[in-house]
Amino acid sequence: MRRAPWDHPVNTRTHPIQTGFLLTVGVGIALLGYYVLTNVGGLVGWIVMAAFICLGMDPLVRRLETKGLPRAVAAGVVILALALVITAFIMVVVPRMIEQAQQLVARAPELVTEFMNSELFQGLDDRFDIAASVQHTTGAFQDRLATDENLLGGMFGSVVSVSGVVINAVTGTLIVMALSLYFLFSLPTIKAWCYRLAPASKRARVKHLGDQMTKGVGNYVMGQACVALLNALVAFILMNVTGVPYATLLVLFVALLAFVPLVGGVLAGILVTLMATLGGWDTAIPFALCYFAYLQLEAYVVSPRIMARAVAVPGAVAVIAVAAGGALWGILGALIAIPTAAAGLLLVREVFVPRQDAR
Repeated sequence: MRRAPWDHPVNTRTHPIQTGFLLTVGVGIALLGYYVLTNVGGLVGWIVMAAFICLGMDPLVRRLETKGLPRAVAAGVVILALALVITAFIMVVVPRMIEQAQQLVARAPELVTEFMNSELFQGLDDRFDIAASVQHTTGAFQDRLATDENLLGGMFGSVVSVSGVVINAVTGTLIVMALSLYFLFSLPTIKAWCYRLAPASKRARVKHLGDQMTKGVGNYVMGQACVALLNALVAFILMNVTGVPYATLLVLFVALLAFVPLVGGVLAGILVTLMATLGGWDTAIPFALCYFAYLQLEAYVVSPRIMARAVAVPGAVAVIAVAAGGALWGILGALIAIPTAAAGLLLVREVFVPRQDAR
């Protein structure tokens, strides 16, 4: 029986117009996808952050589920406890932080004057003539402010841009909180729906790998949060013992930086040590010695014990992942770099290596 003309396979050599059209459509779809991703990058970041917060709270929810509580009740208990902690922090710690920030701003001119009169600045000024450069720059700015009519408009535009950044930050925080709550309540349903996208013959294997990855990432986020809070607590105690000024304000930056793996604690120690020099070297040196000694204890004793059930990533891979994540996506990229690398290593170990061994 003869085939109909439309049943014959398409030969790209005899249909160059069709091939060119399909290639053009493919390039157009790729460009459209790139355009969408570049314009909704902020939304993608919010979704990723909410997912990691959800996975970080999921170990607590699962622990409560083992006690016999339903998923919704366990999630509600965890969220209520987190809300109480945040409320207590805002009511007790934030007012003190604001007070110290106001004190630091009020003292800023005095600190600048003291620094300019210090021996260090005098030595640098004698070598690089810094004071004359600063005066020249200040005078040029004042002259431009008096003559340039567009400068004030540019400054106003900068203020408007800063206001937009603040609004976006508040909006992003609200969206992340709402998505985190939704993900936490619906995590089993979301996972089951994602597993159904896999072929039925491989669905059990995909479910096993997916559960391993989500549990590992959740344990990592929870463990890193515990390590960061312990780091901030130790830093706060050391700052109060050694007399570091503005300790309550600085401990917030220490806690935020400690969430960044590998390099966060070192950056926090350098920041606090520089601020401790305001109280004198007899304050900065003892704090630096004690804090960096604790970082060694944290790296070899505290962190391995807390992160024992979390993902395991070789040191070299962790350093490369953090550097790459920070370069691609800033702080968020550095935060999610190690669990993402761990998930990739899990897939390589459980899927790629056995497949290569079977050949």
